[in-house]
Parts: sequence; C-alpha cells; structure tokens
Amino acid sequence: MYDFGYHRPSSAADAAALLAKNGEAKVVAGGMTLIPTLKQRLAQPSDLVDLGGIGDLKGIKAEAGGITIGAMTTHAEVARSPEVQKTIPALACLAAGIGDPQVRNRGTIGGSVANSDPAADYPAAVLGLGATIRTNKREIKADDFFKGMFETALQDGEIITAIHFPKPEKAGYSKFPNPASRYAIVGVFVAKTAGGTRVAVTGAGACAFRSKELEAALGSNFSADAAKGVKIKADGLNNDLHATAAYRAHLVSVLAARAVAAAV
Repeated sequence: MYDFGYHRPSSAADAAALLAKNGEAKVVAGGMTLIPTLKQRLAQPSDLVDLGGIGDLKGIKAEAGGITIGAMTTHAEVARSPEVQKTIPALACLAAGIGDPQVRNRGTIGGSVANSDPAADYPAAVLGLGATIRTNKREIKADDFFKGMFETALQDGEIITAIHFPKPEKAGYSKFPNPASRYAIVGVFVAKTAGGTRVAVTGAGACAFRSKELEAALGSNFSADAAKGVKIKADGLNNDLHATAAYRAHLVSVLAARAVAAAV
C-alpha cells in the first residue's frame, strides 16, 4: 500500500476537523473494505482517520420506541445484543449472518451503511425498517440515503454517528449468500410497520432498493403465498458471474416469501 498519515481522534468533532484539514483523507471504521483496497493499491488517501477510539460512537440503547445503534458497534455486538434480540429480532438475525466470525467482530454497522456495497446486508435493514441515519451534521431518512453503487447522501466531512431503527410490528430477513464471502447474491428484508409494509432488496441492484410490487402485495395480504405470487422484472438487475439478472429476479420473490415466513 501507499504511504499515508494516521490519526486516531477521540471525538467525532475532532475526526471531522481532520477530514476538513486533509482533503484526501479517508475515514476507517472496521476496515473490512478500505484495508483490502489499500493493500491492492486501488486507493491512495493522504491520511486515515481511525474512528476506533471514539467511545461515543459505540453502543446500543432502546430509544423512541426502537433501537439506536452507534456507528462503531460491531456486527457481533448487534447479533448478540439482548435489546436488539427482544425489540427487532430480524436485525439480530441479519447481523449474525454477515461474513464470518472475524468479519463480525471487526466490521461495524456504520462502516457497512456508509460504504453502500450493493451486496451488503445492513442496507436492506435500514431501508426495510425505515431507519434514520444520524451524522455529525444532520439526520437522513433511509429512503434518501442510498444513491447508487458505493454512493450515499453523505457529504464531504460527514460522519455517521448512529442509526435509529423504529420497532416494527413484524419483520424478517432472508438471503441467498455467496458461499465464499457470505455477501448477499440477493437478500430481502420485510417489515410490517405502523406506516405500512416495507420490502427492501439488497444484492440484486446497484444498491439496496425498495420493491413496490412486493409492498403492494404484502400490504393487502402479509403472507408467504402473497410474496410468491409476485413476479419481479429482471430489467436493471445485476448480471454477473454469480447469478444472472433473471435468476436474481426469481430469488427476490422466493426470499421475500421466506422473510415473511420468518416474520410471522
């Protein structure tokens, strides 16, 4: 990898100041994506700003009828949290299926969401539950956050500090994982909420997205059979060596049905 400066601030304000001072700096959380990228010399930041020393960015608490999770909370901590298991068990289940034990004990929820990998699990939960992403500058609704492949609404110098997930009436998640990486070839998160039914898909497109067809079907009949009856169009879906667009379209309905079954 290329040479870079290393900083370990003790507050989000200090981290933001370092980013403002160094225009080519990058934030590192768990490092699950950035470190391999640096090792392959695919990125050349002037500085790395490590968020690992900021205690305020860690932790899980019940808040405003849901769960608030600090950005630097690891996948393993989310998976084994009694609070998450009690309030949103589907979220704990999702976290438990990310990667392998090494990844779950290093990777963070904030890093995953900020990265917006098209096959990551957490974006489906963020969209499916209608979460709110909190940063050092503002709050961003889930529907406004994911913009494209590795692209979000985050601005320069903006750092995710926490994510608030409202408690759903019912929720479930199911994915078809890549056998090597455990990334989602397709993953579907369904949630029955006070504001209606939400269905979010990951792995199938350039970034996580909501399925209006499935939401309409499950809004009137929240059942696995209703999900199975929805035919998803393959237009615009990912087509690569792991799966064709047509296969991914088929998986969306199949996994939505499994997610509903898990929810009920």
